[in-house]
Parts: sequence; C-alpha cells; structure tokens
Amino acid sequence: MNHLNEAVILLLGLYLILLCRRVSGDQISGKGVVNLAHRQSKWTPLMQTSANLSDITSIRSSFEFRTFDPEGAIFYGDTKEGQDWFVLSLRDGIPEMQIGKADILVSVKGGHKLNDGAWHLLELRSEGKFVVLEVNNKEELVVGLHSKLTEEELTGKIRLAVGGMLVDKQKLFHPFQPEMDACIRGGHWLNLSTPWDTDSTWEPRPCFSEIKRGSYFPGTGVAVFNTSDLPGLKTEEAGITVEIFGSWTGTALSLQSTGFQYILEELDGHKDVKEVQLGLKEGSESVDLPREPATLTFTILKHSLVVNSKSELETESLDFFTMWKKGMLLTFGGMPGDSEATKSTHHLRGCLEKILVQGQVIDLDRALYKHAAVSSHSCPTEAMNELT
Repeated sequence: MNHLNEAVILLLGLYLILLCRRVSGDQISGKGVVNLAHRQSKWTPLMQTSANLSDITSIRSSFEFRTFDPEGAIFYGDTKEGQDWFVLSLRDGIPEMQIGKADILVSVKGGHKLNDGAWHLLELRSEGKFVVLEVNNKEELVVGLHSKLTEEELTGKIRLAVGGMLVDKQKLFHPFQPEMDACIRGGHWLNLSTPWDTDSTWEPRPCFSEIKRGSYFPGTGVAVFNTSDLPGLKTEEAGITVEIFGSWTGTALSLQSTGFQYILEELDGHKDVKEVQLGLKEGSESVDLPREPATLTFTILKHSLVVNSKSELETESLDFFTMWKKGMLLTFGGMPGDSEATKSTHHLRGCLEKILVQGQVIDLDRALYKHAAVSSHSCPTEAMNELT
C-alpha cells in the first residue's frame, strides 16, 4: 500500500473515531445459519471452539456453504497450540487447503469453483496421514503428508475456527485475503455440541434467502479507498474513469481531500434526477444529472470532473491527476465522517452489481476501510426488486 498524504491520514483518522465496536463476544450454536461477513477483524476467526483430543471420537466435520466471494478463509483447525495447523480457503473460487505440520508446509488447490451462489455440502475428514475434502458427496481434494518429527499419538487440545485463523498469517505457505462474504449452516463439527465463542467485533446479521452478485449497501456504512492504491492514469485525454452498475438511491460516491469534496448523490424530492455537488474552500456549486439507474460513469480529467459525459464541473485551481496519484479518499456509499450509527437518507441503499476503475473490477474486500454492514459480494434479490 502506498503511503497516504497527511490530508488523507487526517480524514481517515477522523472517520475511524466514529466507528464503534462491541466490547465482548457471545456464544452461539455451530449448527445454525451463520453469516461470515459483517465484521471489522480480518484474520481473527468469527467463531472458535476447543476440546480435549481424548474426547474426540471422529475427526470429521461437515457444513453447508454458500458464497459469490472468490477468496477468503472458511475453516481452520489446529493442535499443539498451533504448532500443527490446517486451513481451508477459497482462491479464485476454488478450494485450497494449507497445512503446517512440524517441518512441512503444504498448499494444494483444486476442484470445482464454489463461488456460484448455490449451497454446497462440504465435509472435511482425517484419514490417517491424509486430509480429505468432499464437496456434495464427491471427493475434491486429498492431501497426504508425513514427517518423522511428528508424534503418532496426539494429546492435549484441538481448536476449531470459522472465518479466520488462530495462528499468525506469516505461517501461510500461500497468503490470501481472509475476508469471506459467505453463509454456513447445518454444521457438524467433529462430535462436539458445545457453543462457539464469537469474535467481539462481530455483529450477527441474517443471511439473505436469495442472492445475486454485487455489493449491497443497506442504507448505512461506506467503503473507502485511497486513490493511490487504485489503477492510475493511462492517458490525459481519456482521464481516469470510475464506472458503477446497479440500482440504488442515496450517495453513489464521494471524492475527498484537504479543502475539497465532491459528492454524487440522489437527493430527497428529486426522483427523476441525481444532483452532483462540488464543495471547495472558495464555495460550492451543483448541476442536475438525468437519472440513469443502471449505470454511472464518473470521469476525472486534469481540471474537471464529468458524469455520464453530460455534466462537467471545472476548476483550474486543482490538478486532479496529481491529487489522485498522491492519494484522495474515494468513498462508495456516502462521505467519510458521516455518522453511521443509524441509517441515513444520504447513505447508499441498493446493489452495486459491479464497480470498475480504469476498466478493472474493484473488490470491496480490498478497501482501506469497509463498514461491517456492507456485503462485498452478495446482494439480496428482494432488495433489488424494491428499487426497480
């Protein structure tokens, strides 16, 4: 990540002050429906439990799993306080198992893509020196390993975790992005029936009954990017383009730096237009934009900002290309610093089916900050129907 300039650091600092977290975790059943998204912690597991190995009669766990997310942590287990560990994740939608055991590190990826939005039955089991992943009652991955340094008989505790890891991410043979916008249900974890401890930052939210691809904003929360981390300028003539596809109301995006802010929002009472607001130290101005709910193209030129090739705001005093490269806050869903304790008419509500910057798809899991209420990869189909 590039270094933020002082202005962006100040803006982000003020924004993060407004965030609130739960001070303690709860206990939940591992058998119900659990949404793995909607939390601030990245690597800390959403839920975890432990048991004495002497109480375990079957090294077998199964659960149903559903996601559109191509990458993230699903299931983790370890013994010897993390000296021997295992993690199941997705990479490019394909299952990947990584195992650390004594002097051995193993990473194996294979099988069918699971990020199709359908429910899949996953089973993980140990068969001697082999770990087996079964998907929908068919073997997808079989990993075998052996070390002369390991003990044949294990004692002590076994730890299980969902949605993260209990060991340092530096131990991974093949690093990945841990955030997982997914749901699990019907879990059978070894032969354990004890409740699971949850991450203190997690706020339980229901799983959507039917989903489609996209990023869902429920009317509270934003996703903030530093522009210096995003694709940059190719040619001055073409500028820098941000494209949004979907259906929504409220603030689509904002651009902010010291003494400058740009807000693109649909205001109350303007059902047929969107209003672009440009605020500068010297004053502010706005123009009306015909509403096109299916797509929005925001183009940044050296001294001007253009929306859908129809509305242009110019300011010779600012060099937007230089500002983009040095770092501004590009925010989807609202303005950094807005109160997020309750839903706001200014915050975006709806589904952004796709976000492109310079033609590249932007993953909200890579944001500098994303509010826990925002779903990175799934939208409820019923919410889409309400907005169309």
